[in-house]
Amino acid sequence: MESECSIDAQFANEISALLKSPSSLQVQEYYDQLLRTRQCSGIKVKQDGEFGKCICADMEFGEGNLILKDQMLVGSQHSSNKIDCLVCSFCFKFIGSIELQIGRRLYLQYVGAYANKECDGKTFAHDSIDCFDSSSGDSDSYDLKIEESASNKKMKLSLPRGIIESLMNGELLLPHSKRFSMPSAIPCHGGCGEAYYCSESCAVADWEISHSLLCTGKRSESLCKDVLSKFVQHANETNDIFLLAAKAISFTILKYQKLRKAQLQNQQKDSKIEYSKSAHLDLLLEAWKPIAMGHKRRWWDCISLPDDVDLRDEAAFRMEIRDMALASLNLLKAAIFDKECEPLFCLEIYGHLIGMFELNNLDLVVASPVEDYFLYIDDLPDDEKKEAEEITRPFLDALGEGYSVCCQGTGFFPLQSCMNHSCCPNAKAFKREEDRDGQAVIVALQSICKGEEVTISYIDEDLPYEERQSLLADYGFSCRCAKCLKEGP
Repeated sequence: MESECSIDAQFANEISALLKSPSSLQVQEYYDQLLRTRQCSGIKVKQDGEFGKCICADMEFGEGNLILKDQMLVGSQHSSNKIDCLVCSFCFKFIGSIELQIGRRLYLQYVGAYANKECDGKTFAHDSIDCFDSSSGDSDSYDLKIEESASNKKMKLSLPRGIIESLMNGELLLPHSKRFSMPSAIPCHGGCGEAYYCSESCAVADWEISHSLLCTGKRSESLCKDVLSKFVQHANETNDIFLLAAKAISFTILKYQKLRKAQLQNQQKDSKIEYSKSAHLDLLLEAWKPIAMGHKRRWWDCISLPDDVDLRDEAAFRMEIRDMALASLNLLKAAIFDKECEPLFCLEIYGHLIGMFELNNLDLVVASPVEDYFLYIDDLPDDEKKEAEEITRPFLDALGEGYSVCCQGTGFFPLQSCMNHSCCPNAKAFKREEDRDGQAVIVALQSICKGEEVTISYIDEDLPYEERQSLLADYGFSCRCAKCLKEGP
């Protein structure tokens, strides 16, 4: 595999412009506009010469008060989690029904995922909605391995194939499941069979923002869907942070194309309008602006050294990470390359983009309604509970102790990423009962006065001082909060 990217040397000036830190004025104008657009009252983004950006309270917050709900710029559900949860590919709300969520998971875990992925689909975790084939196989039931709670011995529960099929296609309704209704699953407009949505608006938004380039369906605008599938496979096998990078690059390309189209329309309306040679770069920088605002370092420079890697092997480890990124980039370039946006496909840009995610990403977590459903059944009056559990108990046993898995992934949130760290934070990321989508939710841990900085902890703040400082070194700073000043040397 080639160890260098030819684009880096060819577009040195453009790369420098893309990675140049925005001016203070540009930063302030961008975040002021973002706060207005999202109608975020109560906070302000300020700039600090020592720590860069910060979020400050513009009103008083009491303990437990909501400070911010932040929509992600780009986000992705972990590929392994797609087996357990069917969610909207744009906003990450659970979709379908209680029956579909349970039946689909049983099918994928015990038949699809663990039986050589027999379901015919590019990403079987999503294709399973439509590809359940009741005519395949010779058995009339599936053997589901579960743990016997009393003795911790393995046992098997045989569920008829027709029952799982009926759950998935909606023929079998579980008792009281209508109390936990979800939006219907709307398939991707491109026909990939991988992305599903909670609404037409989410489907359209995702298509226009990035998915039209990353879709593997018939309507995809990708240059080569086969290579795109290889890119996704590589990301799933190595690090799904590459999927976020692909979304960010696709987002920038599509925004550039929209700006370029508007520019050409202006020229057609008025032939006197002339654009300089730098006009293309200016448009690319404008499209790149949301990414430009994030703090960046090269991924292979800022990634934490795993515990099992000896310090003497650190250089080799970081080179291996760099080569992994280059392999991913080459696949992505072959799949969605755009000549006018060529600087985006250089390793320096790709490395800094992934590094931005490494340093700023927040875990994406959405609670599953399946857990709420079984808890509701368990809380029914004894007579109703007994009647309901005659139907629900076999499914609960088949799912096992981890009967309800939340949606899990990662995302970059433009406002949350401005929050600085403290080992004694006054706020935290916390999903409340009503928060059922992929937005970041920040709540106050204590009273916060107007003008006070809002801080969160990037790490486990209960760790000893030395361990905290070691972990924070990967973020490129040494913490000097009140707790560290008190506990430090």
